[in-house]
Amino acid sequence: MTLAAATELATATNEHLAHISNTLIYSSMAVYTLAFFAYIAEWLFGSRSKVARTAAALTAKDDGTAGAQAPAVAVKSAGGTAVLERPKVVVRSATGSRDVPDGPGAHGGDVQGDLYGRIAVSLTVLAFLVELSGVIARAASVERAPWGNMYEFNITFSTVAVGVYLTLLALKKNVRWLGLFLTTTVLLDLGLAVTVLYTASDQLVPALHSYWLYIHVSTAILCGAVFYVGAVGTLLYLFKDSYENKLAGGGKPGRFATSVLERLPASASLDKFSYRINAAVFPLWTFTIIAGAIWAESAWGRYWGWDPKETWAFITWVAYAGYLHARSTAGWKGRKAAYIALIAFACWLFNYYGVNIFVGGKHSYAGV
Repeated sequence: MTLAAATELATATNEHLAHISNTLIYSSMAVYTLAFFAYIAEWLFGSRSKVARTAAALTAKDDGTAGAQAPAVAVKSAGGTAVLERPKVVVRSATGSRDVPDGPGAHGGDVQGDLYGRIAVSLTVLAFLVELSGVIARAASVERAPWGNMYEFNITFSTVAVGVYLTLLALKKNVRWLGLFLTTTVLLDLGLAVTVLYTASDQLVPALHSYWLYIHVSTAILCGAVFYVGAVGTLLYLFKDSYENKLAGGGKPGRFATSVLERLPASASLDKFSYRINAAVFPLWTFTIIAGAIWAESAWGRYWGWDPKETWAFITWVAYAGYLHARSTAGWKGRKAAYIALIAFACWLFNYYGVNIFVGGKHSYAGV
């Protein structure tokens, strides 16, 4: 076989792999859509009345008001009636916070709702595997890591975000309430990727031909995915905290707010979840910036040049460092720290989308 023929064959093979990758990405979107509707069914078919009954039972005092252990449970037996003490509700809350139990979950404690939730998770796993196959096919088509432009970063980012969610589920963490929010944003992310950001398979510019591509960009993607999960938890914490404050003040939230927010974990649990997620990945984000500086020295002969991407990466680092410091300081726990966390994630989003699309610099060589 001549060199020209071999080159033509390799090009045809890569184009075929790129086509397979595109097909798999579109297929994953179809499965994510089914998962999205299944998560909606979980929320809709979860019994609202059961949510209300469960909340009342868990927070009822002996005198009928809220706040203490629920009354005992009577169980009929052959010899009469046995009275079993209801087990004490364990609440994962910080010292001085409201003693509010976690909600039953999106299914609302309903068997039918739980069934739809399990179906949704199964579809999410299938969509994740299909999308992961699409990312791998894209890598094979370009014969490199699939992180050379915004399209490739997007499809990899959404894959990793779903992977983080499924990993938490596999670890028996109470995070199924994330499913609907996750699939919604993943569909938006993939829709943006295949329409606005799509870039045909191509080779990297010389500056990107380095093993640091695998180290620096992979950790950036993982950090972004974990920061995203933390941001969703933080946003829901703010809603749940407002809901609990309204109840504590004698207010009566609307029926929709009650149905949704009573199913979520307590605000203290959401706050702790978000803090732990962000704190766990922050050292990796620090390493990502250091790895980028080392790569910059190798590629451009300087460690740091205040390029827009470098500047916003540092701003993001400062914002998350400020959040962690504020969260560990008694006077800044709760909503104040949560606002800083959302600002920090907004900085991360701008660092990726805003800088890449609207601001030029040395990191603009890959285009979109």
